[in-house]
Amino acid sequence: MKYHPIDNKLFIKNRKNFAAKMKPKSLAVFNSNDIYPISADSTMPFQQHRDIFYLSGVDQEESVLVIFPDCPNEKNREILFLKETNEHIAVWEGEKLTKEAAYKTSGIKTVYWLKDMEKTMFELMTQCDTVYINTNEHYRANVETETREDRFTKWLKERYPAHSVAKSNPILQRLRSIKDPIEIDLMQKACNITEKGIRRLLSFIKPGVWEYEIEAELMHEFLRNRSKGFAYTPIVASGNNANVLHYIENNQQCKDGDLILLDVGAEYANYSSDLTRTIPVSGKYTDRQKAVYNAVNHVKNEATKLLVPGTLWADYHVEVGKLMTSELLGLGLLDKADVQNENPDWPAYKKYFMHGTSHHIGLDTHDYGILTEPIQANMVFTVEPGIYIPDEGFGVRLEDDVVIQESGEPFNLMANIPIEADEIEEIMNS
Repeated sequence: MKYHPIDNKLFIKNRKNFAAKMKPKSLAVFNSNDIYPISADSTMPFQQHRDIFYLSGVDQEESVLVIFPDCPNEKNREILFLKETNEHIAVWEGEKLTKEAAYKTSGIKTVYWLKDMEKTMFELMTQCDTVYINTNEHYRANVETETREDRFTKWLKERYPAHSVAKSNPILQRLRSIKDPIEIDLMQKACNITEKGIRRLLSFIKPGVWEYEIEAELMHEFLRNRSKGFAYTPIVASGNNANVLHYIENNQQCKDGDLILLDVGAEYANYSSDLTRTIPVSGKYTDRQKAVYNAVNHVKNEATKLLVPGTLWADYHVEVGKLMTSELLGLGLLDKADVQNENPDWPAYKKYFMHGTSHHIGLDTHDYGILTEPIQANMVFTVEPGIYIPDEGFGVRLEDDVVIQESGEPFNLMANIPIEADEIEEIMNS
């Protein structure tokens, strides 16, 4: 891993919080992700399952975590199963976690090799009544691939059909949505790396550069600051490409007079940042571009103020819609008749701003959080309004990541990243 070691008190606390929500005489199992094949002997870069990372800090394939608070043998109340390392593996694949290193990383004293898991699990299963399995129930999830977690669940149910089954995900949705100060610090580091990338771009972008060159500049800056790269597939969308919400080709030349919509963010220690800025290729916005830009920025600033404890996500989006409607009227994109005759299920402003304004962010870019429950302090949200005008050949979106406070406005993790139109122009032309 490129990132600095994380204080294992974070993972110790996370396991304690999870265990407190479990039923009596129950155990929970968490599997790492697979390394996914491409073809022949090629594989995709490994990405750890965020749940086992959240609970253990282990960032390695073929790892399994078991939590069993009521185990009669105190030694087995927390167990890590790891792929056995040796000198041959160290030479060909690089160093893997030893038992001592796993303890230092996770705070878990009992570490077994994976070859002993089935035997150990039999003993544990005779001592518990309920098993927590870890299913993906995120509201955006659309997974067709059978995961290592899926295969384990299938094996467990076939081998131990008399046990009750419970779900880990509802517990994790609540726990992971509230960030520990250590997590917020890691997210701040990701945002700081993103800032370095954006500032690098402001002196690089000019007419004639290609979108993929901009992507390369960002990757260079991210890697040299201990990130493994982008937290999600980057969007570098010049001109009308900005009106394709998930444009990821990044293969067009940036032309004088165009805007570039950059939806990019670095990861750090598996934690995400998620930023959007819209920058003029020439270093100067036209009057129309600046008017739209300032309207989006105003909505973002006002929407941010609405993110306070007790707010419901659905109500928040209704209020943001009112803010956006006012700005679109001022820009002449809507008139009063459009608003008076709008469909309540798809308000008039949706013609120009068709996506949501905020989502949880953390270990996942679209992170865990139950949207029907009130917002709480130390949740972290994006704020990302946009106005998209295909007829005028440009779109504007602006986005920051903010931490909900007990009182007052959220704390902006991206406050140091240039966003005001005049500031961006000044930096680009200095």
